[in-house]
Amino acid sequence: MIKLSYSTFGLTNLDFLDSINEVDKAGYPGIELSFHRDQFNPYDVTDEYLEKVKKQLEGLKVEAACVSTASHFFTPSRPHEPSLMTPDLSGRKRRIDLVKRGIHTARKLGVSLVTFGSGFIRDEHVSNPSVNPRELLVDSIQQCLKELHTDEDITLLIEPEPGMYIETLEQGIGLVKEVNSPRFQLHLDLNHNYCSEQNYLDALGKAAPHAKFLHVSDSQEGYNLKLVKMADNLKMDLNFAKYLVYFPELAEYLLVDPDHPIYFYDEKPDSKQMKRIEAVLGSVNISRSPAFVEYKSLFAGQSAFESEIFVYLISVPGLSYDVLERARPIIIYLRSTKDSNGKLLMDKMVANTLTGIVHFHEIPGEGTMDFAASFKALTDHGFSGYASVELYHHVKSWEKALNDSYRHLSQFV
Repeated sequence: MIKLSYSTFGLTNLDFLDSINEVDKAGYPGIELSFHRDQFNPYDVTDEYLEKVKKQLEGLKVEAACVSTASHFFTPSRPHEPSLMTPDLSGRKRRIDLVKRGIHTARKLGVSLVTFGSGFIRDEHVSNPSVNPRELLVDSIQQCLKELHTDEDITLLIEPEPGMYIETLEQGIGLVKEVNSPRFQLHLDLNHNYCSEQNYLDALGKAAPHAKFLHVSDSQEGYNLKLVKMADNLKMDLNFAKYLVYFPELAEYLLVDPDHPIYFYDEKPDSKQMKRIEAVLGSVNISRSPAFVEYKSLFAGQSAFESEIFVYLISVPGLSYDVLERARPIIIYLRSTKDSNGKLLMDKMVANTLTGIVHFHEIPGEGTMDFAASFKALTDHGFSGYASVELYHHVKSWEKALNDSYRHLSQFV
């Protein structure tokens, strides 16, 4: 059986207690309580306040379904960092402490689930190959599990996410088996699974026996763009994605797209660099000469594409934030510039996923997700629990998101 829930992460413009009332008023049986630096901050929240939250919940029909230890908590511009597998022990301990505060909150409120993500392979992992991120992740999870009391019913959950070290459901299941604790299971996000699984319904069925909680949002096909560092053994598959190749010696970029290859430069490339550009394009049979765009001519301010570009950039692993941020004006250019035929160079939302589906949380019913089939795949294989709508991209229009989501999803549960 699946029951609907709504995450307070999509209601962060409201007072926290007011957000609980709104979810109850909208008819949701459950609510996900999500940490947020400006709304439900575990470093500010006292046990007395948690008692107030508990009493409010006791007076309503809505039940607390899960405590989410928010990914965006520490530094909003660099979500998920530091992670449970950050090479620096100080960073890992900050994240471990946040999860432990989630356990404390769950304990005080009588909630049985606490959720978190693995984090990403970052440039500090790449520059320190002797560091084993999996060992760090497993050790951090074990440290969190030690916080649980033997006589309480609290389970920790990991949420696979596009671009993360634990990205696919198969990877999530593998980690659950390695940790080998009945108190460590999976948190599935249908949006993430749609982005990361070639046959997401089959994958949901396999993951269902290990899953205790769902996130729900919609999504759609995008322009799949892989941002990669130039290397002699660079492999590209244009049937899978287009590529933005970063040349570290020059901090310049080459868009590898057969319809419009473009080189973004600070100084016009010399003959040596031209040969490298031609070689990269030639390796995927692009004979068209690239266009050349001077980097300083690019618009670098706030644009209409901020949210989608932000989600895209934070999902690209293995590169420094400076490399990622320097690519931002390029993506704005591609999303706002038309070719000679009047078509946008990038006519869909930018994506960095295994399927080309955009990791952008849309209101259920406004994308291409088949919720009826998704819920059936889960319940047929034993899943029972809450499906919590998570719409942090729709905070400004929270009333529409809250009510439209319930209207669309209630027909399937």
